[in-house]
Amino acid sequence: MSTVTIRANMAESESLETITEHERILQEIESTDTACVGPTLRSVYDDQPNAHKRFMEKLDARIRNHDREIEKMCNFHHQGFVDAITELLKVRADAEKLMGQVSDTNRRLQDAGREVTAQTEEVIRCRIQQRNMATTVEKLQLCIPGTSKLVSDMILFLFRYYSALKTMEQLQNIYIPRVSQYRFCQIMAETLPKLREEIKEISMSDLKDFLESIRKHSDKIGETAMRQRERENLKSTYFKGTWVRKCFFNFVGFLFKVLTVQDLVDFSPVYRCLHIYTVLVIPTITPLPGSITALSYLSSRTGLLHQQRGRAGRLIKTQSYCSDPDLVLELKNLIVIFADTLQGYGFPVNRLFELLFEVRDQYNETLLKKWALVFRDIFEQDNYSPIPVENEEEYKAVISRFPFHDAEIEKQQFPKKLPMSQSVPQIYSQVKEFIYASLKFSESLHRSSTEIDDMLRKSTNLLLTRTLSSCLQNLIKKPHIGLTELVQIIINTTHLEHACKYLEDFITNITNVSPETVHTTRLYGLSTFKDARHAAEGEIYTKLNQKIDEFIQLADYEWGMAESDGRASGYLMDLINFLRSTFQVFTHLPGKVAQTACMSACKHLATSLMQMLLDTELKQISMGAIQQFNLDVIQCELFASSEPVPGFQGDTLQLAFIDLRQLLDLFMVWDWSTYLADYGQPTSKYLRVNPSTALALLEKMKDTSKKNIIFSQFRKNDRDKQKLIETVVKQLRSLVNGMSQHS
Repeated sequence: MSTVTIRANMAESESLETITEHERILQEIESTDTACVGPTLRSVYDDQPNAHKRFMEKLDARIRNHDREIEKMCNFHHQGFVDAITELLKVRADAEKLMGQVSDTNRRLQDAGREVTAQTEEVIRCRIQQRNMATTVEKLQLCIPGTSKLVSDMILFLFRYYSALKTMEQLQNIYIPRVSQYRFCQIMAETLPKLREEIKEISMSDLKDFLESIRKHSDKIGETAMRQRERENLKSTYFKGTWVRKCFFNFVGFLFKVLTVQDLVDFSPVYRCLHIYTVLVIPTITPLPGSITALSYLSSRTGLLHQQRGRAGRLIKTQSYCSDPDLVLELKNLIVIFADTLQGYGFPVNRLFELLFEVRDQYNETLLKKWALVFRDIFEQDNYSPIPVENEEEYKAVISRFPFHDAEIEKQQFPKKLPMSQSVPQIYSQVKEFIYASLKFSESLHRSSTEIDDMLRKSTNLLLTRTLSSCLQNLIKKPHIGLTELVQIIINTTHLEHACKYLEDFITNITNVSPETVHTTRLYGLSTFKDARHAAEGEIYTKLNQKIDEFIQLADYEWGMAESDGRASGYLMDLINFLRSTFQVFTHLPGKVAQTACMSACKHLATSLMQMLLDTELKQISMGAIQQFNLDVIQCELFASSEPVPGFQGDTLQLAFIDLRQLLDLFMVWDWSTYLADYGQPTSKYLRVNPSTALALLEKMKDTSKKNIIFSQFRKNDRDKQKLIETVVKQLRSLVNGMSQHS
């Protein structure tokens, strides 16, 4: 090929590439935003020489093409546009006529609505007035109890100062705040301080009159007081401990009518003034929690209590109902001080000491509530795993808080694990803290060591049998507590049960009362932890059976299968693996608990499999399905024989599946002649197979044989088997009927 030809071909190729590139640029210009056109056009000028001229020609051609398309479109829609304009011109006259009608209608509607608007505004004003009147009546009714009582008290103003003050206090604190937004209530609130000042001045005037009277009769009062003291000294000196004193002074009092200072002086103005000034100065006494102002108030007013002893007891009782043990303890201390003060002045204090017993019960209740929260927090924060100890220091730190001794664990090298979880030493320490807190109430009560010991043991028993027991029972029933946690709870309660004797010694060391004392109360912690352990064991059995049921629900047998696939079902192998791993955790449990759980699980599994086989919803079972079911039962028997939990004798655990085994052997071997011949004999090979059970399963297989009767009638063996089934069914029915008649 010549050079000219090659150049011509190259030029032609470049021309085609340029045309293609120009076509792409035109499409990009048509499809993109105008802001991005610059880079696209720049590529035209960066190309071959004179390429932009060819591109301009291409662009002109494209523009002319679009102009032709626009012209075609305009020609196509021109007639429709003309028609639309014509229609609009026709409608304009009608629209102007309609606009006039609308304006006229709007004007008439506005004229008609003015009267309605005026009437509506009048109704709104009436409704507002009615609402205001109802609100006023309601608020005034709220004030009526306080205002009416205040008026009645003010009628007897000179004689009922204290009652009037209390009524004003109720009015100010209860009734006026309810209607404080009204002006008349503000006026009443401004008047109350003036009334208080007036009462204050009147009571002070009475006190001044009293002092003036005392000054006037001071000689007589002083003489009487000296003679009274002289007689008391004479009684205590010469007639101490004899019956003569009582007879002599009763006789002298009868003859001469000896007067005392209290007979000569009426102290009621002093008490009244003190009481009124107290009400005016000290704020209202409210029940605890908050403060112990009630006893401070009482202890500073011994003279007033001389006339109102019963009121003191009632007031203290109202103060005793609180939830803070520290406040109750402070209340007890103040009662003791108060009683000692009254006793020093000769007043009887038996009722106050009786009240202390009520306060003690309240104190114990507050302690129990507080420790219930403490125990709940401990259980919630526990990880329910054995306590790991890395070195000797950590080991000593644990046994310093909890009395734990195990020779085997002590011989082990560090790091090692203690069997209980971290909640055990915490619970033990908190029980000791409770005993200390309960002991605080006995201080300054002048009780004997035996009484204190008895009180501590009773309160500790309440803590163990009621509070801790309730917390343990609630913990065991929580849904998030699994089998592993329940096992750890059983281990924990076992160690806490063993530690009860150390709590006994702890109380003995505090009170110095020998535990051999006849009336010594014993701690009931053993029963508490045993009950909790039994509850945890029962919950283990229940949760284990629930887990087995969850696996059983995954079973998906093909009951019409021709023959077995030769291996056990997947769900059953998963169940057995779960049981193996679970029973490995049970190694730390007491032997009987682990054995009972294992036997319970195997029996429940056997019962569930039997129920699955005899389910009334299951209508047909093939021999292949029986074979597959037999493989699964074999795996269950192998699991039972592997001794998942030590301590079973012989094949005890395998006997849980004996009913299934004999039933499946009967159908697998098809040994009906032996079963019917030996039925009722104690040495029968199929002693555990009930005729009704065998009949129910055989009926399901009979239905399967009927389903294939069209094909089986050509096979002599199938016909013979069908006849045998019918014969066996008749004999089984006769056995079942005989059993029912005999029963």
